[in-house]
Amino acid sequence: MALWDRFKESASTMQTQLVAKKNDLKSGAFRDASMAMCALVAAADGTVDPSERQRVAQLIASNEVLQNFEAMDLQRRFDANLDKLTADFAFGKVSVLQEIAKAKKKPAEARAVIQIGIVIGGADGDFDKTEQAVVREACFTLDLPPHEFDL
Repeated sequence: MALWDRFKESASTMQTQLVAKKNDLKSGAFRDASMAMCALVAAADGTVDPSERQRVAQLIASNEVLQNFEAMDLQRRFDANLDKLTADFAFGKVSVLQEIAKAKKKPAEARAVIQIGIVIGGADGDFDKTEQAVVREACFTLDLPPHEFDL
């Protein structure tokens, strides 16, 4: 099986796992960490063009697990994180990783945040090296082994 096919299957499995845990993923820490992760993946290459911003915003709005939260609130948090990253990527990344670290106390939420990053990263058909690298960095922030997610 080609690497991309394996990845697509893995992303699909992760989405299924997230939906199964939907009722456990309602905390503010999970919400904040998820939006930070989405922004980090969207800005992984250091830039975010308007179409990419729109695509990720649509994915957030349509993700069944994130429907536990008000869409406008998620959008506002995603945009705030993206603004930090686009203003100064290195400094913004520190702040965004601090938001992601909020999920560290609950292992199920921490894993779900990583899974959301992978699902968002692969949604365009290309989970590239820069996206994988920021998700791997988030794994370290959450004290999760990257190999658990094939990273």
